[in-house]
Amino acid sequence: MTTSADILVTAHARGVANQLPYAGAVTPQEAYALLQDNPKVKLVDVRTNAERDWIGRVNVAPEQQVAVQWNLYPGGTPNPDFLSQLAQVAEKDTVLLFLCRGAVRSRHAAKLATENGYAHSFDVLEGFEGEKDAEGHRKTVNGWCKAGLPWIGA
Repeated sequence: MTTSADILVTAHARGVANQLPYAGAVTPQEAYALLQDNPKVKLVDVRTNAERDWIGRVNVAPEQQVAVQWNLYPGGTPNPDFLSQLAQVAEKDTVLLFLCRGAVRSRHAAKLATENGYAHSFDVLEGFEGEKDAEGHRKTVNGWCKAGLPWIGA
């Protein structure tokens, strides 16, 4: 049986192998296992409020999921309050799993968090909806939803 410690070791090894500027990277399945195993782990959804409202959100314990927008809607401008908002919902020693739509913004968020003292910042690979397929649709190639993990639709 894989433990949380095993998952974090694997995630950190991915980080080292890929020279990531944060603690490491987890698959959606590993992220879910960490959340199930340790109530102190937090999933930080960095998508816009509109994305969560219109597309859906993960379905894990409410105290384990936090929303801190990386960009603001409308307009897509960077959230100038990202770090102060993160500080309101997470301690510096908390294991943080950053999630976005397709695993781009989450990498940036994990990097910034790490640079500001959040040493246990991990990117959730593939994101919530995953990559686009040949027809430009998401949720069919990879990601949290495609993996069959719990989520709530819009």
